[in-house]
Amino acid sequence: MNFVMKQALGGATKDMGKMLGGEEDKDPEAEKEKEEERQEALRQQEEERKAKYAKMEAERETMRQGIRDKYGIKKREEAEAEAQAAMEQASEGSLTRPKKAVPAGCGDEEEEEESIMDTVMKYLPGPLQDMFKK
Repeated sequence: MNFVMKQALGGATKDMGKMLGGEEDKDPEAEKEKEEERQEALRQQEEERKAKYAKMEAERETMRQGIRDKYGIKKREEAEAEAQAAMEQASEGSLTRPKKAVPAGCGDEEEEEESIMDTVMKYLPGPLQDMFKK
C-alpha cells in the first residue's frame, strides 16, 4: 500500500488496507516459488552479463592482436617466457642460482664511510666540536 493512501486514511490499521484492496496474506509456498523465480532470473542475468563481457573482451583481443601483428610486437606473456628461457639457458650447468642484476648506486661505487662520531660532530656548535676533538 502506498504512502499517500495511508496518509489519507490517517494511519488506519491493516484491516482497512485489506478492505481497500491492499496487500493480502500470502501463501508461504507462493513466496518460496516467487523467490526461486527471482533467484533464477538473477542467475540468468548474470550469465548474460558474463557472456556479453566475454564477447567484448574477445573483440578487443582480436583488435590487440591485429595491432601486434601490424607493428611486430610480442605479447607480454611471450616476452616474459622468452626472457625466462634465456635465463634458464644461461644458468644451465650451473649449480647455483643465477645472479640478479644489481641496481645502479647499490654498492658498485666506493663510498667513504663516516663514523657515527663524524656525523654527530657536523651538527654540534663550534665550541663543543673543539672539546670533542681534544
